Amino acid sequence: MSNPQHSAEAPVGPPVENLSYEQARDELVEVVRRLETGQAPLEQSLALWERGEALATRCQQWLDTAQARLEAARASSESAAQGEGAGSDTGGRE
Repeated sequence: MSNPQHSAEAPVGPPVENLSYEQARDELVEVVRRLETGQAPLEQSLALWERGEALATRCQQWLDTAQARLEAARASSESAAQGEGAGSDTGGRE
């Protein structure tokens, strides 16, 4: 059974899906710090672990999205550069 005293100490924060990368990362650092102290009761440690897992997943989502955006931008600029080069056979030597 749940101990209400320890439930009150469980990590509560904004929904993970609403956090920016920096917010999620900073909270994850704090969760890890708290877990590493080893001072939390088991129930609170489990709640911290679960929150940490959710925060780590959120950070990875942000990083994956950023990587996809960078790859799309790189591909777009490469195809634009290739398109400009293909349209000019004289290379500016008219």
